[in-house]
Amino acid sequence: MTRGAAWLRVASLAIAVLIVFVFVASSGSLSSDRVRDAVDPLGAAAVPVFVAVSALLTCALFPGPLLAGASGLLFGTALGTPVAITAATLGAVLAFSIARFVAHDAVETLAGTRLAPLQGWIERRGFWAVLYARIVPGMPYSLVNYAAGLSRVALPTFAAATAIGVAPRAFAYTALGGSLDDLTSPEAIVAFGALVVMALVGLVLLRGERNRGRGRASSA
Repeated sequence: MTRGAAWLRVASLAIAVLIVFVFVASSGSLSSDRVRDAVDPLGAAAVPVFVAVSALLTCALFPGPLLAGASGLLFGTALGTPVAITAATLGAVLAFSIARFVAHDAVETLAGTRLAPLQGWIERRGFWAVLYARIVPGMPYSLVNYAAGLSRVALPTFAAATAIGVAPRAFAYTALGGSLDDLTSPEAIVAFGALVVMALVGLVLLRGERNRGRGRASSA
């Protein structure tokens, strides 16, 4: 593959994702009434339909907390949490697969030997690299999906780390979605506490990883 063709593939992926995002973002706001009106008539099919739609919206860079909150609004915390985890993981796998199919080889061509050390580190620590990206606060969930697809992380590793990493926040946002009428309820308070704990754990893990990196650099 020539470098020109590689750049064309990467640009095509970025433009396609951006177009889909703009289309979804301009289609209207997500409200509790709209969510209920769309899903209530589906009956037993509501869960699989929600999972499928939520996964597709994840590929379109739709905010994950809103999708998890909608799951809690529709199905309650007990059912909504596994539904949100399944939808988020499926959406991540779809985005990963799209990036891997469209532009992975192109990125390998463009990277050459310059990014070989970074690619090697990601390949060796694939599970933990993805898990950190899910736990550390501020990391863009949807962009991580595409970026991981362009890396050398194996799909099963990516899927497992994603499912584990998103579970606590999925529970928190699902619980908040199911408690919109009373954000002072015990369920909502636990959800807020889970978000705070996740943020602190993410910062601790990130600091530990940075310290290990400095230790390896100083010993080299």
